[in-house]
Amino acid sequence: MKILQRLSASKLTPVFIRLFLRLKSSRERPSAPLGSRLLTNPDDVFKHNTWDHVQWTEEDKENARRKVEENSTVQLPLKEQDEFDKEASLHWNSFYEVHQDRFFKDRNWLCLEFPELFPLAVKDQTVSKSNSHHSLHQESPQTFAFPGQHASFRILEVGCGVGNSVFPILNKTNSFLYCCDFSPRAIKLVMEHQDYDDSVCHAFVHDLCEAEASFPFPPQSLDVILAVFVLSSIHPKRIEGVINRISAYLKPGGTFLFRDYGRYDLTQLRFKKGQCVSESFYMRGDGTCVYFFTKEEVHQLFTKAGLEETQNLEDRRLQVNRGRKVIMHRVWIQSKYRKPYLH
Repeated sequence: MKILQRLSASKLTPVFIRLFLRLKSSRERPSAPLGSRLLTNPDDVFKHNTWDHVQWTEEDKENARRKVEENSTVQLPLKEQDEFDKEASLHWNSFYEVHQDRFFKDRNWLCLEFPELFPLAVKDQTVSKSNSHHSLHQESPQTFAFPGQHASFRILEVGCGVGNSVFPILNKTNSFLYCCDFSPRAIKLVMEHQDYDDSVCHAFVHDLCEAEASFPFPPQSLDVILAVFVLSSIHPKRIEGVINRISAYLKPGGTFLFRDYGRYDLTQLRFKKGQCVSESFYMRGDGTCVYFFTKEEVHQLFTKAGLEETQNLEDRRLQVNRGRKVIMHRVWIQSKYRKPYLH
C-alpha cells in the first residue's frame, strides 16, 4: 500500500487502484458482527474510549426514563412542527452548506457491522440459489435502461449525506452503488469527491417522503438497501410509508440494513425542554430533527413491509472521555431484514 501511495496518479489508473483496495480489504475484513470489547472489570473503564454490549442497571434505566420524561414535558408549538415538516430538506441543505464534508466521519466500521454490503467477504446467497427458480437475480422485466443495469450486485444507500458511507463501500466492493439524499448540496459534495466514479456509483437528489418521486432503477433490482442514521430524521408518521416504498425495490432475497438511534441514547437525554416535537422526536437548534427507536417498533415497521427479520439488536455501548473522566451511554438499534423469495 505504501508503494502505491508513492506512485503518481498518472502512473496508475483509477481502475487498478480500486481493484487493489478491494482485494486487500476482502482479505482484512473482520468476520464477526458488532464489537467485542467487553468491560469485565469496572476498574478498567478508562482504559479504552468505547466498550461494547454494556448492561444497564435498573438505576441507569430509571435515570434515563426520568430525563426523557422531563425534557418532553414542553413541546414545540404546532406552527413550528408544521414548518419542520414542510422545510426539512432546507434545514439539512443549510447544514451541509455550513459544515460541508467536515462534520461526520467516514463509516469504516461498515465492513464489520454489515458484511452483507461486501459479497466477496461472505458466502453470497446468490451463488447457493443461482440454479434455483428463487434466484436472487431474478428481476422484473426491465422497461428502461438505467445506471448500473449490467452490475451483478446493486446497493442503494438512502440519506447518503456527503458520502461517509459511499466511499468506504466503493473502496471495498465490486458492486454498483446508488446513493441519494434530499439535500442538493450534499449530493453535489459527493459528486465532487475525488473518489467519485460514475461507472460504479450513481448519486442523485431524492426526497424519501415524496410518495410519487421515482428512482433511477426498476422495482426488484436491488440486492441491499442501507439506511444508517437517516430514518430518524424523518417525521415518525412518515417512516412506515418510506420503508414500504423503498422495500419494493429489493430483489427477492435482498436485504435491508438499518442502524439508527435507540431510545434513551445520550443524544436524547441531552435535549432541553421545548425541543420535543412529539414522543421521542426532537428538533435540534439548527432545525434538523431526530427520532429515537425501540427494537419492537423497528420490528413492526419492517415486518409490516413484508420483510423477514434476520437481526434486530439493541446495541448499548459506553463511550468514555478519558481526559475528562466522563462516561456516556450510547444506544443504537441495528437490524437486518430480508425480502422473502417468491413462491
